[in-house]
Amino acid sequence: QVHLTESGGGLVQAGGSLRISCVVSGRIYSSTAMGWFRQAPGKEREFVAHVRWGAGTTYYANSVKGRFTISRDKAENQVHLQMNSLKPEDTAVYYCAEDRGGNGDYDYWGQGTQVTVSS
Repeated sequence: QVHLTESGGGLVQAGGSLRISCVVSGRIYSSTAMGWFRQAPGKEREFVAHVRWGAGTTYYANSVKGRFTISRDKAENQVHLQMNSLKPEDTAVYYCAEDRGGNGDYDYWGQGTQVTVSS
C-alpha cells in the first residue's frame, strides 16, 4: 500500500518562500514520476511540477517556472517543492501524487497541505 504524506504548508506573505515536502511509503521505481498539483477554492486542480525518480528530470507549469523548484531525495523517499517569490494566486491546497509508470496517470495522492499567500 502506498501512502503519500505532505507537510510544510502554512501562511506566508507575498514575495516570501515556503518549502513543502512529501514522504512516500513503499518502493519507488525508476520509471515513476512524482508530481505536485494544487487546487484553489472554486477552481479545478492543476499541475504544478513533476520529477522523474530515476533520471531526476523536471517539468514545470508555466505559472511557476523560475519560482518553484521540485527535487527528490532518494535516500529518504521524499519529494520537495521549494516555492519562492510567492504570489497570492499561489494560494491553494497542494497535493503530492505518484505516477508509478511515468505515463501521465497519477495513481496515488496525498491528503494535501494548505498554502496561503497574503498580499
